[in-house]
Amino acid sequence: MTRVRITEYLEVDLETETWVCGNCDERITDAADNYKTGCRVAERDPTAVHKPEIDGEYTFAPDPEWCRIVEFYCPGCGTMLENEYLPPGHPITHDVDPDIERLRERAGES
Repeated sequence: MTRVRITEYLEVDLETETWVCGNCDERITDAADNYKTGCRVAERDPTAVHKPEIDGEYTFAPDPEWCRIVEFYCPGCGTMLENEYLPPGHPITHDVDPDIERLRERAGES
């Protein structure tokens, strides 16, 4: 079974064409899909992560009416695979679209 590491904890299994957690080997979803759809998702208030630096209207902390933090975790082991800052109501991004055939060529499997 050949896997290609895409990020620190995210791999593509070229044999089964699936996204796999590089930490625990949990199958996340098909490689043709956005891996984030197979993850556990947590949405966080940005002020819980970025505390205000100063008092007043402009605090150097993200405004929760304009920004949300979305975290994506492996459904098997809970390792955080990704996070993103998005405006409220914005759909999650599809940031990685692997070319399976090209990855196979590079891995010497074609």
